[in-house]
Amino acid sequence: MTAHSPARRYRLGLLEGDGIGPEIVPAAAEVVDAALSAAGARAVDWVPLPLGRAAIDDHGTPVPDSTLKALAELDAWLLGPHDSAAYPEPHRSRLNPSGTIRKHFDLFANVRPARAIDGGKAIVDGTDLVIVRENTEGFYADRNTHAGTGEFMPTPDVAIAHGIVTRAAVERIAHAAFDLARRRRNKVTIVHKANVLRLTTGLFRDVCREVAAHYPGVEVDDYHIDAMTVHLLRRADTFDVIVTENMFGDILSDLTGEIAGSLGIAPSVNTSEEHGMAQAAHGSAPDIAGRNLANPIAMILSSAMLLDWLGARHGDDGLRRAATLVDTAVADTVVGGMSTVDMGGSAGTREFAAAVASAIAAGVHR
Repeated sequence: MTAHSPARRYRLGLLEGDGIGPEIVPAAAEVVDAALSAAGARAVDWVPLPLGRAAIDDHGTPVPDSTLKALAELDAWLLGPHDSAAYPEPHRSRLNPSGTIRKHFDLFANVRPARAIDGGKAIVDGTDLVIVRENTEGFYADRNTHAGTGEFMPTPDVAIAHGIVTRAAVERIAHAAFDLARRRRNKVTIVHKANVLRLTTGLFRDVCREVAAHYPGVEVDDYHIDAMTVHLLRRADTFDVIVTENMFGDILSDLTGEIAGSLGIAPSVNTSEEHGMAQAAHGSAPDIAGRNLANPIAMILSSAMLLDWLGARHGDDGLRRAATLVDTAVADTVVGGMSTVDMGGSAGTREFAAAVASAIAAGVHR
């Protein structure tokens, strides 16, 4: 926990990104402002920064150095989705914007909840779990190397990737998972593929088990990644905290987002000890960009997670109250019958965000 001067307002970055980003990121900021006001917390100063295709056009790169320097001076930031597959070369073949920022700031913990919302379209009712994904190693190119990409082709017909697992990285993500489980239902599931990737994911499993010894009140089990997909489809409601490596966590969190109702409601935060970034788990959805159709729930809930993380870091109960208000208001809005098209409703992005902001005020004055 760090001290925060009561006279200084928090400064949060806004990186809208591509596709639906310029719609859902401002929607999340609107809801955050409403929650901070309702909670009696200090307001924040929003700092817009260039990122994505617009930054390529204006700065020659999707993540300008000026953006990275500015982020280092901020308390936290909201990152919209990117459409790096549509970038011109050479940018399309390089590490994407979110990977660049995660690597630059060593955002080692990617925390991705999946919680069914009453009135939503959950495949498994009662789902309420969290994927804790190690965010810096594994098999993802450019995440796990000091220099180079982690992939190479010795001939045009052969492609090779290496994966890295280190004790230090596993220990810190395992502690993050077990600390979170203590605040939830005291259960951690380790996901690996140690029957085939014996040394790499075997080390991940074994180090997580070693860390578990420091948390005697937390139940621990483990599953192979392939078996885990089946268990989630059949009984996602029985899991609490799931800790796994980078690629497995990316895949499982998309699955659990859909199990909970929609990727449009799947939030996440990426954190280190010093920096935090809210980022919806879904992509940029360029096919609906600019049409007021995007579901802003994931970005809104990601922002609430960021408020909670920032409040815990600075001992600021006002931020944590605001985070709770956002969570409650989103659920109340959906239960009240308003949702976007992907959830079976007819509300637009702007209308849904405005309804959540109104629900926050209504909830405070009940």
